[in-house]
Amino acid sequence: MSVESLRERDTAAIPHPRWRLPVLGDVLGINIRTPLQNSMEIGKTLGPIFERDVLGNRFVFASGADMVAELSDESRFAKHLAPGVASLRELGGDGLFTAYNHEPNWSKAHNLLAPAFTKPAMRSYHRTMLDVADELTEYWDRRTDGTPVDVSSDMTKLTLETIGRTGFSYSFDSFERPRPHPFVQAMVGALSHSQRTTFVKTSAIGRLLTRRADRRNARNLEYLAEVVDEVIRARRGSGNAGPEDLLELMLRAAREDHPDKIDELNIRHQVVTFLVAGHETTSGALSFALYYLSRHPEVLAKARAEVEEVWGEETPEFEQIAKLRYVRRVLDESLRLWPTAPAYGREATVDTTLVGKYPMKVGDWVLVLIPALHRDPVWGDDPEAFDPDNFLPERIRSRPAHVYKPFGTGERACIGRQFAVHEAVLVLGTILRRYDIVGAPDYQLKIAERLTLMPEGFTLQLRRR
Repeated sequence: MSVESLRERDTAAIPHPRWRLPVLGDVLGINIRTPLQNSMEIGKTLGPIFERDVLGNRFVFASGADMVAELSDESRFAKHLAPGVASLRELGGDGLFTAYNHEPNWSKAHNLLAPAFTKPAMRSYHRTMLDVADELTEYWDRRTDGTPVDVSSDMTKLTLETIGRTGFSYSFDSFERPRPHPFVQAMVGALSHSQRTTFVKTSAIGRLLTRRADRRNARNLEYLAEVVDEVIRARRGSGNAGPEDLLELMLRAAREDHPDKIDELNIRHQVVTFLVAGHETTSGALSFALYYLSRHPEVLAKARAEVEEVWGEETPEFEQIAKLRYVRRVLDESLRLWPTAPAYGREATVDTTLVGKYPMKVGDWVLVLIPALHRDPVWGDDPEAFDPDNFLPERIRSRPAHVYKPFGTGERACIGRQFAVHEAVLVLGTILRRYDIVGAPDYQLKIAERLTLMPEGFTLQLRRR
């Protein structure tokens, strides 16, 4: 049967919110600060696929397990730069995260940087990750007098410092500053701007409404570029080949005229991509994991017992991180409920039909709503409940493929996944072994959206064990 006959005979209309206004579209109920959470609520009513029209621009959201399984088929679908991500090209250009599929620098940089995420490379980062975790505990040891710690802020300090040192041998002196590094403030501003203007900037009216915010965003982007240029200058100023990190891989390829060498501008794009993506998502994952640990004392006790059994009192070796299997399940379950990179776009590379029902022509795209996918009925009767045992091997085997996507999918999935997991498990183990953590009893989880997700206003009181 041809694609056209499928369109005529076997298609179904994609549902949309009830109150659609002329010209404006589905704007009722939109909160520009929480568009993802708004979409999750709409999906609860409309189902696993729905559309939103905003100022004449159509967004299709999908979250059904069967749909996402098909969208993960690389023979029919590929990455699509959804508007929120595409707007970050002002920041990341054709870097790994924001490159279009056809841009040659994506495959060049991927080939060039893949060795930095092999097991031997990961082993070389382990000592630095331990050092930064120790700096966090020294910083927190000064706050065991009952003064609450701002978890998201401190996890951001830790992860920025880790990627700065491991990837580029550059320190942001994060724990020596009374306030977050200006890089973080500029980054949060840029990500928030992209999130809040996703639905409106694709129209002339929307661009008019965001002019003042665009000027502020331009200043943030300029500062981020200045910081990255300083990181590169600091390396080049040494006059010698640097340590075997991400920056050295790129600079050496340029010096030696490697077939996969990338130009000066793309080196900047890759550096800013790793500095932003390499710390923002991991800090959110750690923050959510600590939130759930503080709310589930039985899980916390079990995780701590595992750390004490596997690590004892010694500094953990590289191989001992992966042995914290229950702590890893805590991390995975936190990422299930609140994946810190919460959506990704997929576009059709051939004329096709999604789940035999929804026709898609080449170039048509949908946005996979990951938190909704992670709450699909395949996750059980109460998918909202926090349960690390969801990631027991037997439960994983019992579920269909492609229902857990916190790192994206396909060849454009997160290149730094193992880096992030190793760092996060190491840090959680370090915190559990050293502190009793107590969350504010009246705190209600509030999610800050800035393309990535982060708990807002979440604090802990620490007691040194």
